[in-house]
Amino acid sequence: MNNDETLISVVVPVFNEELTIGNVIERLAVVAQKNGLKHEVIIVDDCSKDRSLKISKSFGVKVFSLETHVGKGYTLRVGFAKAKGEIITTIDSDGSHRPEELPSLLTPIIQNKADLVIGSRYLSQNPLVTKRLNAIGVRLFNFLIKVLTRADVSDSQSGYRVMKASVLQNMRLNSNGYEIESEMLVKTIRQGLRVGEVPISFEQRTYGASRLDPMADGLKILFSIILAYIRDG
Repeated sequence: MNNDETLISVVVPVFNEELTIGNVIERLAVVAQKNGLKHEVIIVDDCSKDRSLKISKSFGVKVFSLETHVGKGYTLRVGFAKAKGEIITTIDSDGSHRPEELPSLLTPIIQNKADLVIGSRYLSQNPLVTKRLNAIGVRLFNFLIKVLTRADVSDSQSGYRVMKASVLQNMRLNSNGYEIESEMLVKTIRQGLRVGEVPISFEQRTYGASRLDPMADGLKILFSIILAYIRDG
């Protein structure tokens, strides 16, 4: 892939992130300009109740708004359907992912060394310190994926990813919530495609609170891994 000619679609799911979404968009623009990346930013607002939608629109990027709140998975699927790029990136809107690290995730894709690249919070020289329950959950999901697919990944739940658009072309995604990361990963592996990881830093959100329910969402993720493995597409 030619770095100068390849269009990169950055899909950003948003729900009540008025304090951070503007900063994320601004930093993405700086990174793209600095690295000569041809790109489009696609904001999908999941029926936010704050000023997230208004702020997003003020930056002149592509913005789509859902009429009802559904969840991260559905929001990402809408963004994927709107994306025009040969490469698709997903990044969270709460500021926990650093747009400045996007080139590191892009490199294996541009060099054709991987089809999907995950930004791993656990490969960093400064390992992420998370809530004990969340960390245990990630290890459990990683282990289950390894048992089913033989793929050894350190951060199956990371939302910071870069992939070739072709990865999604023959993939039927069904998730509406946080389980979409697991579904996408398992189905990518099942298609015989290459999955890579690069270390990223991770900044715990400083505004608001995480909406992930370790128990309820954890069960959904668990079932999504199993269903993605036994189902085709």
